[in-house]
Amino acid sequence: MAIKDEVLAANARYADQFSKADLPVPPGRRFAVVTCMDARLDPAKYLGLTEGDAHVIRNAGGLVTDDALRSLVISHWLLGTEEVLIIAHSDCGMLTFSNETLQGKLHDETGADSHDDYLPFGDLEESVLRSVERVRSDPRLPDSYKASGFVYDVRSGSLKEVTPARVVA
Repeated sequence: MAIKDEVLAANARYADQFSKADLPVPPGRRFAVVTCMDARLDPAKYLGLTEGDAHVIRNAGGLVTDDALRSLVISHWLLGTEEVLIIAHSDCGMLTFSNETLQGKLHDETGADSHDDYLPFGDLEESVLRSVERVRSDPRLPDSYKASGFVYDVRSGSLKEVTPARVVA
């Protein structure tokens, strides 16, 4: 069975039992999460979320990019979120390559010349702190908007908060 067919069958089973049509648009717990797209991460499970609790924004590396900031601004000003949790994870693939490596692979495989910055990083906790600071310093979000950073351990399932004091040079 093709993946599309498997997903459609699973969705049909879900829709048959669906009972949450009356959830309000704003997230009930008034927070957002920025985390990685890694398939090993299930933010709903490791954060104890159910539908309607929080906005979850996912991308490669769990980075606060321009697009993630756009979403957070909308989330706050139009839907009432008051804070964001930025969650990276151990064993992240973004630690394993450089722009040059990926750009070279793209050129070799497709002939396309890419000059994009794919935002790889070499230090997980420093990346989290940069994302937290990016939220805190964005003029479109009020000083009252809270931002915290964490690293999820893919081996234990636990979260550890990242603070500037935890980063050792």
